[in-house]
Amino acid sequence: MNQTTQAELPAGSGWRSVVADWSGDKVAFQVPWGKAMMWIFLLSDTFIFGTFLTGYMSVRIAATAAWPNPGEVFALTIGHTKWPLLLIAIMTFILISSSGTMAMAVHFAYRRERARCAALMLLTAVLGATFVGMQAFEWTELIGEGVRPWGNPMGAAQFGACFFMITGFHGLHVSAGVVYLGTIARRVWAGRYEHAGHYDVVEIAGLYWHFVDLVWVFIFALFYLW
Repeated sequence: MNQTTQAELPAGSGWRSVVADWSGDKVAFQVPWGKAMMWIFLLSDTFIFGTFLTGYMSVRIAATAAWPNPGEVFALTIGHTKWPLLLIAIMTFILISSSGTMAMAVHFAYRRERARCAALMLLTAVLGATFVGMQAFEWTELIGEGVRPWGNPMGAAQFGACFFMITGFHGLHVSAGVVYLGTIARRVWAGRYEHAGHYDVVEIAGLYWHFVDLVWVFIFALFYLW
């Protein structure tokens, strides 16, 4: 097969510019490659979380045994008083607040104030680690009450499998995000991106973190409020 050269391409079709962009390693979509790849990754992750949550809704609707009451299962006991969903509300507040600190970090990154940017990214990572720690406490409490992926003394057996799979998968994303943000913050503080001339990587990290927070909103609504 004969290879088509750029000179043989139709001049008015625009193919010459397309070939030049792709073959010259240029920005073909007017978006940095790192940001484009992050959007593609988040799109694929959206399908995964969407499948998990859709499966959870289907399992819950089809369950023949009574589904546990979230207000009772996830109640936090303080003294002799049970507070329904108090721990979950605190976890949600922490994670949503971390989106605010991440947005401020991106703002200061584009203002080239690297000290404030790095500090806010570290604060975001600390909030994320706090969320994971509280989630580990929540898991410990449920395991102590006999909830397992294969069984549940509080009602429908599918509850344990759905809970550990969905919250565990999300917790894994948060944990990875904490490490990711910590690494980027250290590089920002060291001035690595000053030499590169841009702070796109901070915005890319922010996209990932906002996505993780948004997914938690759906998990919170479907798992803890339904």
